[in-house]
Amino acid sequence: MKNTLWVRFLFLFLLCPILLSGCNSSKSSSADEPPVYSPLKVLEPEAPGKETIGNPPVVLDLSNKGQGYLTAQVQDSDSRIHIQMTGPDGVLYSYFIDAGDYAVIPFTSGNGIYQILCYQQLSNDRYAALYSESLEITLDNPFLPFLYPNQYVNFSPESQACLLAQSMLPDDAEDVEGLEAVFDYVISQITYDEEKAQNVEAGYLPDIDETLTTGKGICFDYAALMTAMLRARDIPCKLQIGYTGDIKHAWIDVYIRSKGWVNQAIVFDGETWTRMDPTFESGADDSETIREYIGDGSNYTVQFTR
Repeated sequence: MKNTLWVRFLFLFLLCPILLSGCNSSKSSSADEPPVYSPLKVLEPEAPGKETIGNPPVVLDLSNKGQGYLTAQVQDSDSRIHIQMTGPDGVLYSYFIDAGDYAVIPFTSGNGIYQILCYQQLSNDRYAALYSESLEITLDNPFLPFLYPNQYVNFSPESQACLLAQSMLPDDAEDVEGLEAVFDYVISQITYDEEKAQNVEAGYLPDIDETLTTGKGICFDYAALMTAMLRARDIPCKLQIGYTGDIKHAWIDVYIRSKGWVNQAIVFDGETWTRMDPTFESGADDSETIREYIGDGSNYTVQFTR
């Protein structure tokens, strides 16, 4: 009898963690793969204040740095704040935040040391240094910076664009199907706003729901909208801004589970958006179409990853 009870106890002890793990909304996944959420989940940044640096007028919340971001809150100031961040890849990113505003700043360079400098605007283009910090970042999963919103690709679970993206297909649809659905919708419903392109001001940030409602936008609006909609379907997506040759260019890199990162998956040539179709499952990377647009990648120069 004692032996029987012991066996039952051991069985329950081993089974309990399995049962509990089944209640979690995120399925376990290797760090080599993006997390899987069932049902689909729009990730929301948080600023609980457990780990912060700096003092007013700008406080940085690092509580969720392992999730791939920090938050910056501008307080007690009538001035603009300028945050510069350089990651392990040496790329300098600039973020401007107005008084009373809040911004999410991603660690898009992955694991490593990040240097952060904070400045306060004095007048026009004159800024005073507030403080600087060196951060060592280790991400819980390397794909997280490309699933969360940030200052340049700003969205939430209530965003109409995200709700639309999740309603397009069942939760268990293949990521390639999600990519096709989002692309087809955006290029058919959004038209290029020539007037806005001629008058856009420096520091412009897209509003994805405004783009969705008005049905028009510039290249930055297209890219931000598609990126937000793909992330809402748990598809890691990089908004890339840079050059092809000497022409200003934008494109989207997308992670497909059966393929890996597909570079230049969606590109903007200055007039139209085009979805590259490398026939993900067939491995037809060397097709004439892909060579024409992607080549060996040497023609593409990334300035910023958002």
